[in-house]
Amino acid sequence: MRQAEFDGKGSCIRWTEATGAEPARVYVHGLGSASTVYNAHIAARSELAGRRTLFVDLPGHGISDRPADFGYALEDHADALAAALDEAGVTAAELVAHSMGGAVAIVLAHRRPELVSRLVLVEANLDPYPPVKAGSSGIASYTEEEYVENGGHARVARQSRPLLGGNHAARRPARAASHRGRPCARYGPHDAPPARRDDGGPCLPSGGAER
Repeated sequence: MRQAEFDGKGSCIRWTEATGAEPARVYVHGLGSASTVYNAHIAARSELAGRRTLFVDLPGHGISDRPADFGYALEDHADALAAALDEAGVTAAELVAHSMGGAVAIVLAHRRPELVSRLVLVEANLDPYPPVKAGSSGIASYTEEEYVENGGHARVARQSRPLLGGNHAARRPARAASHRGRPCARYGPHDAPPARRDDGGPCLPSGGAER
């Protein structure tokens, strides 16, 4: 495991790494996930093996720190990811990024183009301000208390059941573990409930495919 400080206050973004040929391939997970858990089995496929591979956990996820005063907007995550790549000595990487991670990867490529040679985006939201629908953007419009305790989950289940089919939408939600307050990200169909901010301020919409 390796790490890099990302906020000037001692908080670290962490990643695991497999050695191999350059250019490096960097996997970036979606909201509520972790890169090794989500992507290691993909990277091990014979078609992809043999490359230097980094499995990066964004702030608030997996093995990385989750400071309460961090912004958690796309730009904040992109800067933290850049800190990890700088510490790892990576340039011209291939980024394989899912859902919210795809939106973070797009921002990184725009802000630090020397770090990225290729983007592989899986269910990434290319619209930073998607309309509120019954699926992910509707869920992200609730606070944690509204969604888990005050009927938000039941309303979303009723609205999205025709889209999901079966009883999938009726399962009780897990409480978001990372942060409290307002939701900070749009997320995709395979992401966990949204991350939160503690300061009560407005949250920038983030990545994730809409349904």
